[in-house]
Amino acid sequence: MLKSNQSHHLYGFTDLKTLNERGPVVITNGKGIYVYDIHDKKYLDANSGLWNACAGFDHPGLIEVAQKQYAKFAGYHSLFGRLSEETLELSDKIIEVSPFDDGRVFFCNSGSEANDTMVKMLWMLNKMKGNPQKRKIITRINGYHGVTLGATSMTGKPYNQVFQLPLDGFIHADCPHYWKFAKENETEEDFTNRMATNLEDLILKEDPDTVGSVVLEPITAGGGVIPPVPEYFPIIQSICKKYDVLLHIDEVVCGLGRTGKWFGYQHFDVQPDIVTTAKGLAAGYAAISVTITSEAIFQRFKQDHTNPDSYFRDISTFGGCTAGPAAALEVVNIIKRENLLENVTNMGNYLKDKLHELEDKYEIIGDVRGKGLFCGVELVKDRLTKEPVHESVAMAIAGHCLKNKVMIGRTNRSFEFNNNVLLFSPSFICSKNEIDQIVAAVDNAIAANT
Repeated sequence: MLKSNQSHHLYGFTDLKTLNERGPVVITNGKGIYVYDIHDKKYLDANSGLWNACAGFDHPGLIEVAQKQYAKFAGYHSLFGRLSEETLELSDKIIEVSPFDDGRVFFCNSGSEANDTMVKMLWMLNKMKGNPQKRKIITRINGYHGVTLGATSMTGKPYNQVFQLPLDGFIHADCPHYWKFAKENETEEDFTNRMATNLEDLILKEDPDTVGSVVLEPITAGGGVIPPVPEYFPIIQSICKKYDVLLHIDEVVCGLGRTGKWFGYQHFDVQPDIVTTAKGLAAGYAAISVTITSEAIFQRFKQDHTNPDSYFRDISTFGGCTAGPAAALEVVNIIKRENLLENVTNMGNYLKDKLHELEDKYEIIGDVRGKGLFCGVELVKDRLTKEPVHESVAMAIAGHCLKNKVMIGRTNRSFEFNNNVLLFSPSFICSKNEIDQIVAAVDNAIAANT
């Protein structure tokens, strides 16, 4: 197999020691939820790429749409009042499937850019309103929001200190992980009230006149697939409204079906002001992301027509490029036509049931959680103390699965959060048989490494 030191590629988020020992897995093609390497070895990808290949790696409808679009019109921007018809049509389609009664859609290429767009939009609008100081962004410890300077600053991972980030004005609140951080005998309601009180105290400490938005994932993704308790979002929203702070829901991972609904926040009683999504939008067939605002937010740009700065001054050369919207339109059609939201719910429940069976079998499994086809398994030394296993254990389990031709994910070391959560996010088209293969691989890996 090709060794990593034989390539000029610079690897990100990769343990270089392990890579030098085994070499990279070089992928050549995919079929359904499987990928094949240069040795024609077949792997079941339980991560659906990087959580984005929602319809599989060779969906004929998406391939046909992409090919036709490139033959018709390869790409165009969406600036200066000019845009492709596919971009215009997708804007309407996104609002149609979103819970917004009305709204506006801005196109970029990645979730990081979409989240940065929100920040710039917020800063510009507050400056136009005469509140330029209202620009602080509150996110959460262990949350993940991307890799640009703004999105990395939003990300609540201490490893970002290597970049000397976050930037000033980016503040991190509590991680609402009841299973891990609840105090002894603390109920879910009491825990949620404590999280809310801490957030309100943080806003007051920073001064509400300087806090612009609170940014939350509906389910903490890269931090270990952590759904909040049901009461969490309504209370957080009430605090945001109390202090005139916008609520931005980062749906980059959950958006367009991952949890069994079009958007993850639809599982909770909450109505955001801004939503961003990316990964599943074009199901991995094109680079595309969107920032969705309520119509009320957009109307603020139109309040002063005498002001030359009263329009959104942001640019994305490939934002709204025709292949991305064309693929995304077909993704929406596929999800509806093939009843994939229903399959995500059914297969997600089946996956969690099978993982709970492993929980009953192995003491090392402390918690199984998730929604839809988005699940996490937290590994512990002791279930009572919830002390995490050493990161080498999760690495060994994931590596054992890879050797047995099943790709699973795991969290990255951060602060109180070690590399001890196994991550599962198979494509929306997966079957019970394929889930059985995933769980069997994990079963064998835990047995061999504990």
